[in-house]
Amino acid sequence: MQMTPCGARDEIDRLQSLLPDLPQEVFYKEDLLRTGVAFSDDALRVASQFKPKAYFIFSFDLTPISEMKRQENLRAPEEILLENGPQRFRPTVVSVRLNPASPYQVAIHDGKMQLFLAGESICDVRLQPVPEYYKRMLGNGKPVTDIAPTIEWGYLLYLTVFRQCQYFGAKEECQFCDINENYRQQKISGRSYTSIKSVAEILDALTIIDETDSASRAYTITGGSVTSKLRGKTESDFYVQYAKAIERKFPDRWISKVVVQALSKDEVKKFKDVGVQIYHPNYEVWDRRLFSIICAGKDRYVGRDEWIRRILDAAEIFGPTHVIPNFVAGIEMAKPYGFRKVGDAIASTIEGLEFFMSRGICPRFTTWCPEPLSVLGRNQEGAPLEYHVRLLQAYRDAHRKYKLPIPPGYGDAGIGHAVFSVSSFMDVL
Repeated sequence: MQMTPCGARDEIDRLQSLLPDLPQEVFYKEDLLRTGVAFSDDALRVASQFKPKAYFIFSFDLTPISEMKRQENLRAPEEILLENGPQRFRPTVVSVRLNPASPYQVAIHDGKMQLFLAGESICDVRLQPVPEYYKRMLGNGKPVTDIAPTIEWGYLLYLTVFRQCQYFGAKEECQFCDINENYRQQKISGRSYTSIKSVAEILDALTIIDETDSASRAYTITGGSVTSKLRGKTESDFYVQYAKAIERKFPDRWISKVVVQALSKDEVKKFKDVGVQIYHPNYEVWDRRLFSIICAGKDRYVGRDEWIRRILDAAEIFGPTHVIPNFVAGIEMAKPYGFRKVGDAIASTIEGLEFFMSRGICPRFTTWCPEPLSVLGRNQEGAPLEYHVRLLQAYRDAHRKYKLPIPPGYGDAGIGHAVFSVSSFMDVL
């Protein structure tokens, strides 16, 4: 059952009293990420003049584009920055996940854009201006935003060079993921959305960005999994060609990151050899049973135990601090397979954190919201807010326990400084 606005505020107050050592801002950030946000007509009118959602890989929305009656997909911002207000929020960057039915609404009041919950103003909202390179076109006429959009308030260039995934169908696709369906809805909506971006297009876009931008500090090369061949290349050879070309043309210009499957040692070494600094073999969910169900393709083609072994092998090549697997925080409690109790779900994920952190590998999180075009996103809510904030506390404590450094490639850490927008894990460090 969807929590009422008043109930949402009461729950935040309750959790803040139980976890007073967490920054107040992260309770709202996590709630926004898990439930989405709505915009008033006036707020959409203003937001349409600022940096827009690029749909850089997944939809990250709780409603499909076909049901957005006010074209929110074209008018809403990529991210919002929460600040000031009655509770004196420190600057907090949050990814925008559209949901017209959300208890949260961004609206204009007293001449200012503000975030409201249950009709009560929570804080002010700041938007990011449109970067100069967002107004530019490549030589072939494609917009830079299609080829090399930025997130994390401009810190990260997100290069989704393959917008689809070869894990097809309900028996192979990760159950929380809508990469293939999002590609289809974007094409149907008429958005410029290139399936496979050429190396030349990537270099053309980065040349424009290099000449006009000083905010970006890192880039991520990623895309869907390749289970056989893509344009005649294996997954490692397909993705490494982009890193090789970028590092050759722009040596040391950006921190280089790659998000692909957990690959064999020889394949991983290819990325290190061309200059990639950080490797993200995303693990998604720790529990053995849930991994086999939720990540069925990964389990079939690689397997849970082999995936873990390959993560440890990669740490020998990149160094443990530069191997950062992602957990999709919340899918542990997704119906009908997940844990029913918050404590059980937290205990499972902590087991995974302990396994990796004790070996010097520091995972990260993406806060799950049920995307309706994914298998698990249909007709259910995300994990309770209590799960997310208790997980943040456990993550922070484990990070301190093992005296780990701040994960590289994510910018500054700490509340008021962090720019990572799809989880609060950097805000609490």
